Amino acid sequence: MCERFTLDVPSELLLDTFGLAEPPCVLPRYNVAPTQQIPVLRRYGDGQNHLDYLQWGLIPSWAQEKSIGSKMINASSETVTEKPSFRQAIRYRRCLVPASGYYLWKQEGEARQPWYLHLKGSRLMVFAGLWESWKSAAGEVIESCTILTTASNRMVAPLQDRMPVVLHSDEYRTWLERHTTDPTSLKKMFQAYPADLMEMWPVSSLVNDSGNERADLIEPVAVPEAPSCHGLGSVK
Repeated sequence: MCERFTLDVPSELLLDTFGLAEPPCVLPRYNVAPTQQIPVLRRYGDGQNHLDYLQWGLIPSWAQEKSIGSKMINASSETVTEKPSFRQAIRYRRCLVPASGYYLWKQEGEARQPWYLHLKGSRLMVFAGLWESWKSAAGEVIESCTILTTASNRMVAPLQDRMPVVLHSDEYRTWLERHTTDPTSLKKMFQAYPADLMEMWPVSSLVNDSGNERADLIEPVAVPEAPSCHGLGSVK
């Protein structure tokens, strides 16, 4: 699952990584939540990559109500070609969702302890996403997106059995390629990102309130017991 994430990436890094025509204006975010507008990368018909803001939570084009989007913040990569909500998007409307890291939770009795996970040595983490355009009977148009998930790696598994599909840098171009419409050729990307290239640590429960938005939310805090990760050294 991916329920919240962070994004604190220099505009120049986004410009260079995705070959954008001009530097994007992306403000730092430390508690991005579903239904909010989030930056995504899409390839237009002119072959150029563009950064746009879409609502997080995909609204299928055939939906009667836009509220369904709040239930579709993630899409399972194993069934994405079968579900009516996603099977056209996986063919024709793929996007990249840039992030710095994301939060996951460990249930401890009545409480949920948040943890923060990011890539070692990198400020950029990129999720595989899908987007859709929806139009209401009254003519309102909303473009929205979802983040694909896969089975967790050995670091994340003690906390959650699902994690977002994190793409490697050499996969960005293929994911955005408009001429690739056979989803079977994309399945090799749906593997869990290697655990030894990631690290995570517990953070303040202030993250649990999506109204809290400040840089120190990702700072490590002490907890009674860390999850068992089979001796994995990258868990702080």
